[in-house]
Amino acid sequence: MENPERKIGYSGPWNVEDSLDLYGVNAWGNGYFGINAAGHAIVRPDWTEGREIDLHEVVTGLAARDLSTPVVVRFSDILRHRLTRLRDAFATAIAENEYTSRYCAVFPIKVNQQRLVVEEIYGYGREFGFGLEVGSKPELLAVMALTEGESERLIICNGFKDDSYIEAVILAAKLGRTIIPVVENFSELALILKHAKKYDVRPRLGVRVKLASEGAGRWRESSGEKSKFGLFVTEILDLVGVLKEHGLEDCLQLVHCHPGSQLQDIRRVKDAVTELAHVYAELKQMGAGLQYIDIGGGLGVDYDGSRTNYESSMNYTLAEYASDVVYRIANVCNARGIDHPIIVSESGRAIAAHHSLLICDVLGSSQLDRFRVTDADEQTVRGKEVPQPVQDLLDAYRSVSERRLVECYHDALQAREQALQMFSVGYLGLEARGLVERLYWATCAKIRDLCRKLDSVPEELEGLETILSDIYFCNLSIFQSLPDSWAIDQLFPIMPVHRLDERPARTGVLADITCDSDGKIDHFVSLRETKRSLELHDLKPDEPYYIAFFLVGAYQETLGDLHNLFGDTHVVHIKLHDEGGWWIEETVKGDSATEVLRYMQYDVERLVPQFARDCERAVREGRITLPESQAMRRFYEAELAGYTYLEP
Repeated sequence: MENPERKIGYSGPWNVEDSLDLYGVNAWGNGYFGINAAGHAIVRPDWTEGREIDLHEVVTGLAARDLSTPVVVRFSDILRHRLTRLRDAFATAIAENEYTSRYCAVFPIKVNQQRLVVEEIYGYGREFGFGLEVGSKPELLAVMALTEGESERLIICNGFKDDSYIEAVILAAKLGRTIIPVVENFSELALILKHAKKYDVRPRLGVRVKLASEGAGRWRESSGEKSKFGLFVTEILDLVGVLKEHGLEDCLQLVHCHPGSQLQDIRRVKDAVTELAHVYAELKQMGAGLQYIDIGGGLGVDYDGSRTNYESSMNYTLAEYASDVVYRIANVCNARGIDHPIIVSESGRAIAAHHSLLICDVLGSSQLDRFRVTDADEQTVRGKEVPQPVQDLLDAYRSVSERRLVECYHDALQAREQALQMFSVGYLGLEARGLVERLYWATCAKIRDLCRKLDSVPEELEGLETILSDIYFCNLSIFQSLPDSWAIDQLFPIMPVHRLDERPARTGVLADITCDSDGKIDHFVSLRETKRSLELHDLKPDEPYYIAFFLVGAYQETLGDLHNLFGDTHVVHIKLHDEGGWWIEETVKGDSATEVLRYMQYDVERLVPQFARDCERAVREGRITLPESQAMRRFYEAELAGYTYLEP
């Protein structure tokens, strides 16, 4: 049974612990997020008590620096901590299983291609010997420069490859990089051989295996026999034969698979790794020069904190994942009497998701329970000839009691439907239609308020809380900043940044400022089942209300679009100070109106003169004065240079 003290509308005391429980922070926060005594959301980048960053303090500090919300806040120290945890988990598993080789993570830069993020991950991974993964020629060109002077660190090249992509790989190899192109389709092998001969390079290469093991979750079809990439075993055998013909069998140094993204079920991981390990062992015994086994991505992030086999969760821990991977590879190799390979993983989501969050301000709200039935309304119904459905609505409103909740709700539904039908055929006036709305929503609100006091809500009324939830209008574009929420119904943890020592008095869904009706979030994380509304606080006049979206560091910035020409938000990189507190390492200003217009091929240099001519025409025709014309031009030019989002 739900604790009544957690319910909206309960009048008892409220504290920070209640908010931690309500929003599930300790479950999905993974040690990185919490709430302090002031009721503010906090970040602990390295899990250390006392080394905390107050998010509300960050927001007010940014405002003082003329950086208004929405803003993406990145915590560099979390990236370092995630890489360290990944290294430690595999180090422990390697020691426990007496594994004789090592582990190497490569960060797939498609997960977050922002230069600062890639540079930080590459820098933090230096002490562990971690590398990078690319999936296209432009990504490779960036990485070729980024890896200057670090020839021993691994670069994995995935994706479809044309002639120039392969040539760039071979040139990087000639420069001394440890770079491995993974053959995704058989035609790539001929290109590799051609450019290797042209530049006199003995290349390293890998091959992606089409696994028989199926994936799970949203990306289940990215593995298995119908997967987009990879070679069937027959094709791999042919590849080995071609390499032997050229005396290059020792150049096949890596086997690769992609079991899927955000694997929520550890069984899928075990199946994929076991199958790949057997492929590795067989090829090794056939004379291939294999040194690496690349288990791809798939390591999940527990977005809802439920630790379940659910699309937004995962039923295993990082330690369990590492242990299963190392054990299964070691077991296969030991049985075949072959050396243990270097284990490579491409766990981009698990590295990057936690380090970024998005903060926006709330612009206002729409409330369905704001309607009130006044004495004048009752007199209107009783004193005039009004249609029977309107009278029935008033009777339902006045009859609401704990014993008649379901009955009154059904009566109100039927009476409202009849009244709307009468309006549609012209038998009900507009004022009466407005009265019907007030009576209906006021009746629903009375029923909901009484339901909140019940230990068990009748099934017919369970959805009433959702129906009556508010709409909170947020200063952001979901299409730009949270595209996965819109496109694949990805759940992200969401909660207010402040006032978390107060009991939330409202429930609501979140709408963005685009003109698209899909620009909303109406599903929220919960340990039990997905919630259809989020607990929020009453908005106070002239006081900002901030909401944070957590775990958005993977894919969201890369996939965002320019719906309604809302561009990139401001981004700040924040680090812990050794002497306490925090400091801003770097700031990236969000897109201006000029920049997004240029993305869409507008010639901004022509827009200003066009507007100026219109102002001059208005002056000539006497519609505005010359000073007004000048003010208009200054306003237009200032707005072109301004932020695409709403500003204070």
